[in-house]
Amino acid sequence: MAHIGIDARLTHYRVGGISRYIAALVQALEQLQTPHRFTLLQSRKARGRLSARFELARTWTPPHHPWERAALSLELARRRFDLLHSPDFIAPLRGGKRHVITVHDLSFIHYPETMTAESRRYYNGQIAASVKRADHILAPSEATKADLIDILDVSGDKITVHPEGVDEQFKPLKAECSQPVIQALGLPASYLLFVGTLEPRKNLLGLARAYRDLKLELPDAPKLVIVGRPGWHFEQLMADLNKVGINDDMIIKHDVTDAQLPAVYNHALALISPSYYEGFGLPALEAMACGAVPIVSRVASLPEIVGNVGLLVDPHDAGSISEALAHALTDSQWRERQKEAALRRAAEFRWSDTARIALDCYQRVLS
Repeated sequence: MAHIGIDARLTHYRVGGISRYIAALVQALEQLQTPHRFTLLQSRKARGRLSARFELARTWTPPHHPWERAALSLELARRRFDLLHSPDFIAPLRGGKRHVITVHDLSFIHYPETMTAESRRYYNGQIAASVKRADHILAPSEATKADLIDILDVSGDKITVHPEGVDEQFKPLKAECSQPVIQALGLPASYLLFVGTLEPRKNLLGLARAYRDLKLELPDAPKLVIVGRPGWHFEQLMADLNKVGINDDMIIKHDVTDAQLPAVYNHALALISPSYYEGFGLPALEAMACGAVPIVSRVASLPEIVGNVGLLVDPHDAGSISEALAHALTDSQWRERQKEAALRRAAEFRWSDTARIALDCYQRVLS
């Protein structure tokens, strides 16, 4: 029996894709039959436990601290893990006899200007050492694997792709279940939807300009609803959005909870993800599981996620995005066909598969 540690500290400090990945992976691993002993690292400030089955270790070292790799190594010295999984890119100098990391994307290399200087220093200064130190790397998509090979010169044999899954709560809902949520949030009965962290990499400015062009062609087009929490350079992004001139037709919601999100997806005519870069693209998958049509960039991992469903657009061309929105709004028969295709596609992504691939990776590294 091996002792495996999973670093879940980030779940206390940040909401978002990586924290959701950590929580979902832990919950799926709990359901698997394994002889191994698991211990979760959680912040000493965190309330509650991510797992009722696995052991818990409270830690003092916060994630993304300049001295994190050394400080966490000292904390873990007495733990004697046979393997430590670091799901947030950067592993400690020493945490276990073997190390597995998850690299979700290399956006900080592709688009450094969209991040704060502090974040650039944290990731760019440590990612090369971290991938070299790791015994194996998990990546959520073939696109991220290709980036690791091409940009950081990692051997392909050292990388395993394990796509993320979609939670069971994301599914088509009856109106009596979803409508009260929509009313509570003050949203219209239907709309075009964006979900994600509000930061420049998500190309919200390009989406806003495309929507402005759409309104010139279709004055009765439904409102654009933007759901997400502030990210890097948020204030400047909001200032730029205000200049586009669609404030009367744009609704921004920062306070949508995970429990409310399925209803929000259910009332969307289409989910638009025009990002310049994504390591996976979980909102597109969640939206498809609820029956929403995905309109996503034809870059990085997004085409992998949607497959043949929905429409692919050029994130650098507002006209491409506008044309796709117009097609989705004016062809109701196509939209209904795409809804069924979206449900079938989303059903292929299961957290249980993600966990099984991770567990298989642990066992190969341990052996």
